[in-house]
Amino acid sequence: MTTIAFLHAHPDDESSQTAGTMAMAVDAGYRVIVIFATDGDFGTAASDLAEGESVADRRQREATASAAALGLHGVHWLGYADSGMTGWPQNDDPACLARAPLEEAARRVADVLDAEGADVLVGYDWHGNYGHPDHVAVHRIAYRAAELAARTPLVLEETMNRDALRRRYQAALAAGETEAWDPDAPADDGNPVGSPESELNWAVDLDEAYLARKRAAMTAHASQTSDVGMMLQLPPEVFAAQFGVEYYRQEGNTDPLRHAWPFPPA
Repeated sequence: MTTIAFLHAHPDDESSQTAGTMAMAVDAGYRVIVIFATDGDFGTAASDLAEGESVADRRQREATASAAALGLHGVHWLGYADSGMTGWPQNDDPACLARAPLEEAARRVADVLDAEGADVLVGYDWHGNYGHPDHVAVHRIAYRAAELAARTPLVLEETMNRDALRRRYQAALAAGETEAWDPDAPADDGNPVGSPESELNWAVDLDEAYLARKRAAMTAHASQTSDVGMMLQLPPEVFAAQFGVEYYRQEGNTDPLRHAWPFPPA
């Protein structure tokens, strides 16, 4: 059985970025695990936190529920603190992921890969889609972890299709939407989001059933009303357009974008 490990920066990233692919892989007979680099402790604090319950506690519970909705075979935590967005004071926390020594963090991931016998490791593109310090760190950590693992896994990068986003943005402007989101505007690191279509290798199309599984995974992260919550409020047709395709690239692969399955046989 082929094992695919998805390395994500925060609990809820898996739901909005790769949940459809994860569910499809599980149903196709793959063993699928997720590794969370941080505990997401700078996410939104739920209004109903119990006495003694932290934001990190709640987010770990939600991540477990999301994994159950997708049928994942394992959930692992690296134990780093959330670094916050670029320029936040949390960037200076010595316990945060962005400040973690690369060898240390990569070793933690490699230990999980070895224990799980991972054949594939999915990380992020070079700037983590939108420049969040933790997402950028995940990109570096994934490649080094693959080098340290006893059996080198295939490394793929999850990313966003900047050209597809631009086409939707231009269509929204043409339809008179004055608050449409411009994917070419500077993101958290000053760069536009995602990757150019010319750099992408695979597009995984989600049908209605897998889009519903993705929505269920996102819904599991109910406390995160400022991001996932807003995504779930999108009209169904907009939600499908935004989240119905998941994109991947492989460093050094010059094949053009294909709507195809990116992983080796199960």
